[in-house]
Amino acid sequence: MGALMGGGVGLTIGFIFGSYSILRGGAGPRGFLATLSQYMLSSAATFSFFLSIGSVIRSDSLVPPHLQAAQMQLASSVRSRSEGAALMRARWEAERRRLSESHSK
Repeated sequence: MGALMGGGVGLTIGFIFGSYSILRGGAGPRGFLATLSQYMLSSAATFSFFLSIGSVIRSDSLVPPHLQAAQMQLASSVRSRSEGAALMRARWEAERRRLSESHSK
């Protein structure tokens, strides 16, 4: 999908910049159509290459097992917002107790 999108964008950009270059500096010895098609094809190849790499990187569907296990553990340990708040208060209280015991020694 990234290659198709990159190809379309590259053809459009190649047409715009190629036309501007030809109007500004002339078509050259090969003529208008050959010069414009070279601009369009090189731009399309470049854009499609980079966008296809980007789409492959972003569409890795497998989550690493350690992240999936952590996600499942977090999802199963806290079921609602109120339970999460109660758990957090209990942890804060335990931390306060631990700190007060360490200061009293």
